[in-house]
Amino acid sequence: LFFLPFFFGMFQTAGRPLHCSYDIDGVDPAFAPSTGTAVRGGLTFREAHYVVEAVSESGHLGSLDMVEVNPGLGTFEESKETIEMGLALVASAMGSRIV
Repeated sequence: LFFLPFFFGMFQTAGRPLHCSYDIDGVDPAFAPSTGTAVRGGLTFREAHYVVEAVSESGHLGSLDMVEVNPGLGTFEESKETIEMGLALVASAMGSRIV
């Protein structure tokens, strides 16, 4: 995640809107278990939010999609947890902060 400030700096100089396609598979299944390819060792809760907070703070977010949220996989509680994580990440991209 160390590359994010440099990456967003490129977009600021270009003056173009940024599209963020957030694949929730990248989040550790401890926080988002109902997804097609759940792999341990993914982003922590805080890291997952940092990514979209950084995109938001760039001031260039033009569009966002949240993919691989699959409530058909797992228990009701796992589905609920994944959906809530996805919604919280979208809220962070729109300017909400967890801290």
